[in-house]
Amino acid sequence: MARSGKEYLESLKERPPRLWYRGELVQDPTTHPAFRGIVQSMARLYDLQLDPRFQEILTFAEGGKRYGMSFLLAQSREDLSRRSAAYKLWADHTLGLMGRTPDYLNAVVSAYAASAEYFGEFADNVRNYYHYLRAHDLATTHALTNPQVNRAKAVNEQPDPYIPVGVARQTPEGIIVRGARMLATFPLAEEILVFPSTVIKAGTGAERYALAFALPTHTPGLHFVVRESLAGESTFDHPLASRFEETDALVVFDDVLVPWERIFILNDAERCNNAYSETGALHHMAHQVVVLKTSKTETLLGLVSLLAEGIGAEVYPHVQEKIAEVIVYLEAMRGFWSRAEAEARPNRYGLYLPDRGALDGARNLYPKLYPRLHEIVQQIGASGLITLPSEKDLAGPMGPYLEKFLQGARLGARERIQLFRLAWDMTLSGFGARQLLYERFFFGDPVRMYQTLYQTYDQEPYKQRIREFLGWKKEEVLA
Repeated sequence: MARSGKEYLESLKERPPRLWYRGELVQDPTTHPAFRGIVQSMARLYDLQLDPRFQEILTFAEGGKRYGMSFLLAQSREDLSRRSAAYKLWADHTLGLMGRTPDYLNAVVSAYAASAEYFGEFADNVRNYYHYLRAHDLATTHALTNPQVNRAKAVNEQPDPYIPVGVARQTPEGIIVRGARMLATFPLAEEILVFPSTVIKAGTGAERYALAFALPTHTPGLHFVVRESLAGESTFDHPLASRFEETDALVVFDDVLVPWERIFILNDAERCNNAYSETGALHHMAHQVVVLKTSKTETLLGLVSLLAEGIGAEVYPHVQEKIAEVIVYLEAMRGFWSRAEAEARPNRYGLYLPDRGALDGARNLYPKLYPRLHEIVQQIGASGLITLPSEKDLAGPMGPYLEKFLQGARLGARERIQLFRLAWDMTLSGFGARQLLYERFFFGDPVRMYQTLYQTYDQEPYKQRIREFLGWKKEEVLA
């Protein structure tokens, strides 16, 4: 059932993931300086589900209980709209800056469950896991990519066969997996999903890497080696990083037991390679992402508008042009979102899928838009993004000078500094730089994404239009 933030925090305290930070094992992530900000932000999202003002948006009723809306199995376009309204509410509460809120992977698991027949002998495992996750409303992360040891070599051609995660052996209790995966964003989760990532060529000896499963993050032998945190202590000095620094981790599987009931795919390259598209998981994952990126773009529009007004720069044509550019990008994202739902169709399992053409357009375009959005913030903020005293400076002996020299056209000095620190944290701090890199590669290598789009998009109707216009006869055109 939909749970509270307190329940999430208690779960982390009682069964913490094995987080390694700066060489030490973290005992309590809810109080650790590197993690307490993000776990509190996650707890607040859970609390919204129980808030009477938002309960109808964020949850749905079934069997006398209420569950998170991202678990709703979409049977219509209206169901997709209900889901996206919930995505949007959570996204707005994080300014679109948290990429691993539970609704992201809930969308994947729900699609898998609705299309469970695809998983053959493991179909019941998928259905049971969906009901387990839904009943306990757990926070999830996933780790998709293999370590970057030698990208020129196939998964089974690395220096050690267990650099990527693979099956070491089978036992009566389950399989033993060994190796590593990256990049687990938000390791403050209770479950980790290890799903197919790269294409695996069948018959190459790589079958041991063709697997999908889920585990509790406190499972013995499972380790998260977390990168250095970018979180700051002060919500004034680091308004975003102090709240939304999700962190990322290398996940090490040191002969980890995966029980049979937690396995979804095993030694099946073809099923791995097609799982996302055939089940609709790709569509539902991308649906949540388009909503999230729309919210993030709204945040950036509000930010650049306030920056310009705050220093009286909104009167200049070149500044108006830049803000209008952000508006165009926002309306494009809204258009993708709207069309994805309007042209949704059921798959062969009866699950309604948002239109893939619209989703592919959005997820291929946004990695190119986001660097430009960053640039616009920097161009409008200019040197104001560098002259940024801290909260303690304002309260110190130089405070009166700062009040005089750092006031804005429509803002007092404190408000102007606070606003510009937000813009700095969005684009120039370590947190902002990580956001930029994150968006560049959110769905993978942009070149490969474009190649996939080229290979899967039906171009034939448009080519035929040109043939007909030119008066070509079918028999005259070489095959």
